[in-house]
Amino acid sequence: MDDGSLRTYAGYRVRYDDSRGPTKGGIRFHPSASVDEVQSLAFWMTFKCAVLGLPFGGGKGGVAVDPKELSQLELERLSRGYIDRIADFIGPEIDIPAPDVYTNELVMGWMMDQYSVINRSITSGVITGKPLSMGGSAGRATATADGAFHVIQELVPRLRESGRLEDKPTEETSVAVQGFANAGAELAEQLDREGYRVVAVSDSRTALHAPEGLDVAELRRAKREDGELRAGVDDDAEELLELEVDVLVPAALEDAITEDNVDRVRASSIFEVANGPVSPEADDALAERGVPVIPDILANAGGVTVSYFEWVQNRSGLFWSAEEVADRLCERMLTETAAVWDLAEELDTSPRVAAYVHALRRIGEAVDAKGSAEIFSRPAVDPSGDGAAPR
Repeated sequence: MDDGSLRTYAGYRVRYDDSRGPTKGGIRFHPSASVDEVQSLAFWMTFKCAVLGLPFGGGKGGVAVDPKELSQLELERLSRGYIDRIADFIGPEIDIPAPDVYTNELVMGWMMDQYSVINRSITSGVITGKPLSMGGSAGRATATADGAFHVIQELVPRLRESGRLEDKPTEETSVAVQGFANAGAELAEQLDREGYRVVAVSDSRTALHAPEGLDVAELRRAKREDGELRAGVDDDAEELLELEVDVLVPAALEDAITEDNVDRVRASSIFEVANGPVSPEADDALAERGVPVIPDILANAGGVTVSYFEWVQNRSGLFWSAEEVADRLCERMLTETAAVWDLAEELDTSPRVAAYVHALRRIGEAVDAKGSAEIFSRPAVDPSGDGAAPR
């Protein structure tokens, strides 16, 4: 610490599954970080990468710390110290970390630099979400919001066509966003610009609700200046989840909607931009009521997709323009979103189940390609090609 004392924090890194390639997943600095939480997040990353067709497995990391209590120098020492502990278990072809809750491009830059110091070589591809000056990718900062925006744009018309969302103009389609931080704030502004009526937003301390619509750009400007939301009348952040809106976007932490409050949730559709914001029990209850929930492994996959683009650019040494990154992200998000929706219609199941089926098929193909009971039970093949069984 800055005062010369020594403080120890628990840290974790989990590589859940590498059937499809090196593991990929963020690092979060949060007081609640635990091995169970990190393992669950690594599980989700495994399926998220498979849903998007990325050549990665799933990993995740975390440190049980409140970064708001650290000075900038203490934060740097913590970031580099974490890499000191896990350097033997990560690498561009082993496990590639990225930013997550309360970590950002500055932290990723420190971590990449520390790994490079340990390995005596500049290793840009070991970490994604880095500053542009250190090999980061254009478009990474807004990638999660950009991806979620494409998913909403693709599925809102399909929800209307299927009768699960009221058929009305975009400007009359109401949206509430829980979590006015990086992804949530950017997504809210994109939806506002597109013409959606963003009627409520909240951060960890404040919720704002205006039925006629909020000035999202002004709220973002105020938060950048003051570090907090301000405008209109403050509401209870919990009440935002209970508003009668067309689109509800939980973009904060896990378990925002649980069996304790699901009966009060009145949204017509839910897009999970946070990881695991709807508990399994709540998900079942919403399914029984016919409320479509677009799962996190699809809705918030824009971040890991552009992380993949960054990894590709680092390995090739060729960097893409912001426009090229945006086009590639849009194409992939729309393609996989349509595939998940079509599969849900084909199987007559929920978007969540369809997303997991889509991912499991790809993971299964990778497992089978390395050898399966079915393959090894087949008759042996004669390598000479004359048809005789080998001895």
